[in-house]
Amino acid sequence: MIGTLTLHLHLPGCASLKEKHDRIMPLLARLHRQFNLSTAEMGLLDKWQETVVACGMVGNDAAYLRSALETVRKWVEANWPDGDVLDTKIELW
Repeated sequence: MIGTLTLHLHLPGCASLKEKHDRIMPLLARLHRQFNLSTAEMGLLDKWQETVVACGMVGNDAAYLRSALETVRKWVEANWPDGDVLDTKIELW
């Protein structure tokens, strides 16, 4: 099975694409390191104050994947100080 978590993020006060990149990359690296996820910026690449980040996991248990991705979602909402989570979506295939 494949599980994905999509996060629509708002970065208030971001004034350039370079600043946006500088604020998003540490989050992606931390998620990869801490939760062993694949991560990427997937949408709204031309917007300064918004982005869509996707996280992916592969496993053989749907319940585990959903639980693990829910843990990541909660961690981002509670621990990422550089912006706000506008929306999230977990999908399993």
